[in-house]
Amino acid sequence: MTTIRHLLAGACLAALSITAPAAAQETPAEPAPGQDTEQPADGVGDIIVTAERRSENLQRVPVSVGVVAGDQLRTFQQGGEDILALGGRVPGLYTETTTGRIFPRFYIRGLGNIDFYLGASQPVSIIQDDVVLEHVVLKSNPVYDVAQVEVLRGPQGSLFGRNTTAGIIKFDTNKPTFDWQGRGQMSVGSYNTVSGDFGVGGPISDKVAFRLSGLIQHRQNWVDNTFSGTSADLTATPRKNAMGGFDERDVRLQVLLQPTDAFSVDVSGHARWYDGTSTLFHRAALKKGSNSVAAEPRDRVAYDEGNDNPQSYDTYGWSVRGAYDFGGVTLTSISAYETTEGWSRGDTDGGAAALFPVNGVANGFGQSQGNIRDLDQVTQEVRLASDGTSRFKWQVGGFYFNENNTTDFYQRAFFLRTAARNPNNWVRLHNVNISYALFGQLSYEIAPRLTITVGARETQDTKKTRLLKTANTVANVATYTGRRYVRLADREPSFDVSALYAASDDVSLYARVARGFRGPTIQGRSAVFNSDFTTANSETIMSYEGGFKSKLFGDTLRLNATGFFYRVNDIQLNGNDSNGNGVLFNADHAEAYGMEADAEWRPLPRLTFTAGLSLLHSEIKDKRVYAQVCALNGVVVCTVENPTIRIGTNTFAQIDGEPLPNAPQYQANATARYEAPLSNGGHAFIATDWNIQGYTQFVLYRTKEFTSNGNFEGGLSIGYRAPGDAWELSAFARNITNEKNLKGVIENYMAAVFNEPRIIGVSLSGKFR
Repeated sequence: MTTIRHLLAGACLAALSITAPAAAQETPAEPAPGQDTEQPADGVGDIIVTAERRSENLQRVPVSVGVVAGDQLRTFQQGGEDILALGGRVPGLYTETTTGRIFPRFYIRGLGNIDFYLGASQPVSIIQDDVVLEHVVLKSNPVYDVAQVEVLRGPQGSLFGRNTTAGIIKFDTNKPTFDWQGRGQMSVGSYNTVSGDFGVGGPISDKVAFRLSGLIQHRQNWVDNTFSGTSADLTATPRKNAMGGFDERDVRLQVLLQPTDAFSVDVSGHARWYDGTSTLFHRAALKKGSNSVAAEPRDRVAYDEGNDNPQSYDTYGWSVRGAYDFGGVTLTSISAYETTEGWSRGDTDGGAAALFPVNGVANGFGQSQGNIRDLDQVTQEVRLASDGTSRFKWQVGGFYFNENNTTDFYQRAFFLRTAARNPNNWVRLHNVNISYALFGQLSYEIAPRLTITVGARETQDTKKTRLLKTANTVANVATYTGRRYVRLADREPSFDVSALYAASDDVSLYARVARGFRGPTIQGRSAVFNSDFTTANSETIMSYEGGFKSKLFGDTLRLNATGFFYRVNDIQLNGNDSNGNGVLFNADHAEAYGMEADAEWRPLPRLTFTAGLSLLHSEIKDKRVYAQVCALNGVVVCTVENPTIRIGTNTFAQIDGEPLPNAPQYQANATARYEAPLSNGGHAFIATDWNIQGYTQFVLYRTKEFTSNGNFEGGLSIGYRAPGDAWELSAFARNITNEKNLKGVIENYMAAVFNEPRIIGVSLSGKFR
């Protein structure tokens, strides 16, 4: 493995001398997405998407789609950011994590999942090169050498399956071509942050082509651990630069075989090796009665346990995509396999208990580790589709999904080196998820400029969890009395019906109705606390949306907007039971309405503005449901603003009428770029990007503390682009104002999670073709 890493580093450095960032995925023609294309000199051009599994002009697709070109994404990631960099850059999309870079969580139109359980399902699906990445760790696979990102908002169950009730995020990488092409980017910044992203390839013969892509990211540890007392698990303290760093190493090889004009096979393999720091919680950063975190230092914590919150994962995968054109009809098969193993450990109380005594006794301990022993995901899709050149278009297919994983959960007593150590304080679970489906879609231009599209899917989804090892006493005596095996299954339909009317060549109006579902879910981690499994039945969504897509003022302005309403029945939520253990449950329903808009304006050939806005109002509807509130040792530590009840020593708040967690009331983003031509044919440029987030509630109940309002971040880049776009050199700043934004909380410890720090650096990129 060391040799592979050295080869990858060498290839990346070699590629940088001849490569540069991909141009925006915009062109008047309709190439297959994933190839670099030049942006029109004096207009916004067309964007080609595959939101309906075929290459189409964005302006003619009856779905709300946010698009981020590959070079735009790389700009956001210059400071070493990962897939979470998309959050705030696409209207309606919110991202966060409380388990480090290996566990991103996504929310579209307010729908997501705040559960940090390694087996948690999400209503936002990640699709990379037509392969679904279902498990939360697979969703964290880094994004590199990407041509385009499409965020499809609203249910996408007909073509993309279950667990897409909120939408999907779809990544298309740069593909092999039969002409030599390459691009690369290397940046160096604060905290010794290094990020290198490259892709290079071309023909091996007149029938075979390849593309080799890679990513290297590094940040040194930069957060001090200031605790100087005794550690019960022998964590080394105090220590400077103890945490906060990471090393990301990734490689992907794609080979295209095209023996005839009608037949092609794409073979892709990838590997990831990641080591880093899990999320750092800052205990007592939030003070009762306020959500301000201004007084909490970002670069210091005081941990008595956790061994510096390490995490490490290795991931591998491959896929084979074959396509045969029978003449007007194409048969496509996509076979894929993904596997991962690794672990993440953390001091979950966010601070040394000795610093928070009650009656002279240290108060509040928390430490845990999740460990995926082995995960195997197998998917197979077969699709038969028309060529899309006539008024009548269609596609039908079948899909099979199989995931098996063995996962361990360790609690604090396992790690102790005192008399309180319990080597049996952990559980092992075996999880199985099998799903299969049949689907189809018909699209027909029933009248000039009016197209009706109907899609449907029938899905069988089965989940099984078996408890292989219980959390026993020090004497290895089992005290667990709950279930050791749970099986849930459901068969549900998904469908969508849409109409698109091309009012002119430049303006389209559309409306869409869609139904989707998220499959049943099992929460097995609670067994580590000797609590029974908790489960949630399938949630279903009905969504209604309508909007317009336009290009105005002589192709200089693209403006797309959508209004929506949805209702989620039996919505799956996460809270705590009367013993403080995490639980799954269904609430009766939730409703939301809002809008999102995207704009790109090019008033001058060298001046470009983009902007996005989303507005959202969401409410949980169930007067019977209560959530346990922020409490430590039976004492409520935050300001709860809902009606409450007491059960034993615990307090529960009614959540009826509350917004969905991590669902900002508004998000706005804007970018600007100006290029000034120079006498040698090159260009000087300046570019900036900003995003702002409205009121956001992090938990199910309303408090004064666990909210944010007005979070914002900005970036700036100033540089030089050489003649012919051969290379580009720039100075950049990410989070230029060094905002300390609240991104998550641990309720009982009043602990805060922050966004990425300010990174200032330089970037060199280049390309050839």
